[in-house]
Amino acid sequence: MKIEQFEDKGLAHYSYIIMSDAEIAVIDPTRNPRQYEEYAMLHDARITTVIETHPHADFVSGHLELSEAKGATIYVSELLGAEYPHTTFDDGDVIQLGKVTLKAINTPGHSPDSISILLLDEEGKEYAIFTGDTLFIGDVGRPDLRENVGNLTASRDELARQMYHSTREKLMPLPDHVLVYPAHGAGSLCGKGMSSANSSTIGDEKRTNPALQPMSEDAFVTYLTSDQPFVPKYFEHAVALNRKGASKYESSVKRVPILPADHELEKDALVIDTRPQAQFKKGHVPNSINLQDGGKFETWLGSIVWPNEKFYIVVENEEKMQEIISKTARIGYNRLILGALTCPPTATDTTMEMNLEDFKQHPENYTIVDVRNWGEIKQRKIFPSALEIPLPELRERVEEIPADKPVVVHCAAGYRSAAATSIIKPGIVGVPVYDLSDAISQF
Repeated sequence: MKIEQFEDKGLAHYSYIIMSDAEIAVIDPTRNPRQYEEYAMLHDARITTVIETHPHADFVSGHLELSEAKGATIYVSELLGAEYPHTTFDDGDVIQLGKVTLKAINTPGHSPDSISILLLDEEGKEYAIFTGDTLFIGDVGRPDLRENVGNLTASRDELARQMYHSTREKLMPLPDHVLVYPAHGAGSLCGKGMSSANSSTIGDEKRTNPALQPMSEDAFVTYLTSDQPFVPKYFEHAVALNRKGASKYESSVKRVPILPADHELEKDALVIDTRPQAQFKKGHVPNSINLQDGGKFETWLGSIVWPNEKFYIVVENEEKMQEIISKTARIGYNRLILGALTCPPTATDTTMEMNLEDFKQHPENYTIVDVRNWGEIKQRKIFPSALEIPLPELRERVEEIPADKPVVVHCAAGYRSAAATSIIKPGIVGVPVYDLSDAISQF
């Protein structure tokens, strides 16, 4: 028996291969199934089983493509209401994979249709549990993503109560030595306090995980429903798409039009400029948004742009083209791209540099906009007088920013303030809009 963990760092997502006697099960696969196919070829093994722990909100899964390519059976909870060919996998159901056994455990809480997969070794002993978004290392899954989408919907309070019982009655009674393999790690928006560790044991989680400590059900509900991070705009769309099954990865990304730099863009179309902010500030298409390529590009794209909103992508160079398109595909946004191109000749708009010393001496002469998340703002206000509008809410709230003074935008390090400045600038007439960028470290 062999367990292999695969990590998508951009989405802090873990997927898994379990292999026994040249048979492979893939759990919670990423959009592009190539890495699992290559692993199977390398080990002269066959992918027979694909398991989805729930319909994911934060990424588009490749379960349907992998199943169709390899003739593998997809297993999901009956409660998911999957629209693709599948076999139901709920409490009491088992899959024989080579010499090991996979056992379904219904663990609602993050979603009503969540399951965990218990791996029994060749001797029939509990060896590992694949917990999806139910139990993380140092956390449990957030309960507020299924109030409006999915085959089953549930309020956050109802799901939080289900999570209480799933953890206490289904997972914590497992032997302490059982390995815990979650679907996400630190940086994911599917929880609020995940560890950077990629695995643990039931015993360690019972000792150290704040969500598993002794408390009443009501106290747990209060704990779990408080201080959760923001919900990106694309999450509901991803749940619906995963329930249906996504189109094939390679063909879908090849459908994105690659345009020459001098292509005439549609008037008033949204432009997402992924170049570094220094390049963007020197010249960009008017009204474009500077969403720099980086570790969390997919999350921020899906937090700023609506899942029915078409846009152009501007990239730094030809080498970056397919990488950026691939990232959009991970959240199902490749279908929205009107075209991808390098910096066009119409990139003549510039961003003004601010007088940092004047701002330090006379901050009252500026409207300061804090675009950090609510949790960060609650933890520490950097400028007491700042107008607080987190980046995911900014496009819908630009009109709240007064235009009687120059505007200074800040976040925690400079990435979000670059995007926010480019969003605010077209909506503020008559005064300059400045990006405090990484100078925020001086405050």
